[in-house]
Amino acid sequence: MGSHRRGGPPPVTGPAPAPVAAPPGAPVAAEPGAPSDTARLPRVEPEPVAAAEVPPRPRRAAGRDRYFDALRAVALIRVVTYHTFGWAWAGMVLPSMGIMFALAGTLMAKSLERPAPKVIRSRIRRLLPPFWFWGFFVVVAMLINGWMPDWRIVYWIVPLGDPPGNAWGEQAWEILWYLRTYLWFVLLSPLLLRVFRLAPVAVLVLSLAPIVVVQFLWEPPDNRFGVGLLDVATYLFCWILGFAHRDGVLQRLRPFAVVVLSLAAIGYGGWYAFTHQAETGSYDLDDIPYAQAFWSAGFVTLLMYAKARLGIDFAWLARFKRLDRIVRIFNARAVTVYLWHELALILAIPLIDQFWNVPAFETYLPLESQWFMFGVGWILIGVFILLCGWVEDVAARTRPRLLP
Repeated sequence: MGSHRRGGPPPVTGPAPAPVAAPPGAPVAAEPGAPSDTARLPRVEPEPVAAAEVPPRPRRAAGRDRYFDALRAVALIRVVTYHTFGWAWAGMVLPSMGIMFALAGTLMAKSLERPAPKVIRSRIRRLLPPFWFWGFFVVVAMLINGWMPDWRIVYWIVPLGDPPGNAWGEQAWEILWYLRTYLWFVLLSPLLLRVFRLAPVAVLVLSLAPIVVVQFLWEPPDNRFGVGLLDVATYLFCWILGFAHRDGVLQRLRPFAVVVLSLAAIGYGGWYAFTHQAETGSYDLDDIPYAQAFWSAGFVTLLMYAKARLGIDFAWLARFKRLDRIVRIFNARAVTVYLWHELALILAIPLIDQFWNVPAFETYLPLESQWFMFGVGWILIGVFILLCGWVEDVAARTRPRLLP
């Protein structure tokens, strides 16, 4: 972007140049400041301005929002924590997937200010190469361990449905539901955003209707289509909530109504989860999509509304350079962390088993502790970020880097 100098050149203080007689037929000079095609007056070079008189223009941030970045980083940490310890209450403390879908919806609405086909191609391009790179290792490992693929292997190319696999690799590929749901939301977003803008508040509230329908009125088929439809219905509100934040709809809502309705949704989702434990054996929201939908809707609405209404930006993170850098790495390598974290936790177990062969490790390290496995898992996640994170840079058509 070009800059505009303020005030123009300094005034000329020396004697004015002698007028030059114009030849016959020459045009008459225009008044100062008026556009003209007359012959130029002698050019006066401006005096140099001291550097102290012109303060340097502050460098603008690259468009990142530290509040949203921090939410995404904490959400990813919660995902790894849940997959390590299996705490049923973790999803209630922080509904990570609802947060991630809401943040993705906000970014998608912003991107759709450009032509929709171009935006969809860009989103798919940024998602698929990291998925292919990760999937290559998972598929090869499953083939070595006896997996016999069929035509459904095409879902390992474009995950519009859950990619197939065997039980040996299930812990690795079961997380792919998020990528599949994200991909469907990306494809549906141009239509969803158009419908949302017809009646924003009504569409936002009614986006909970699909999960009510599939819970009480119509049971989706027990196949890839049905499972995918259930996940879309569960998180549709959070995705459209991202639209509402981007379009300024949340900011215009009254605080009392937002807080009361959000707490009511949280209360209803929690009540449903605790009163239906017999169906799943737990109150874990991941096992009860209906409760997940309402709990996430209320919880994430409060987080997004706080941002919209109060203007929370977490600018204070800039004062803590290392913490700010960690948050930035989590966001720049979000797909890598999500895809590779389960493999890191899987590999942590045989690695810790080798520690038992070292007497000092056996004596002084808490090798049986899940917290120790949690720490080793994060070390391996860091290794995967260094070894595999560059694929996200390639997918984004930027220079590959070990760390952003």
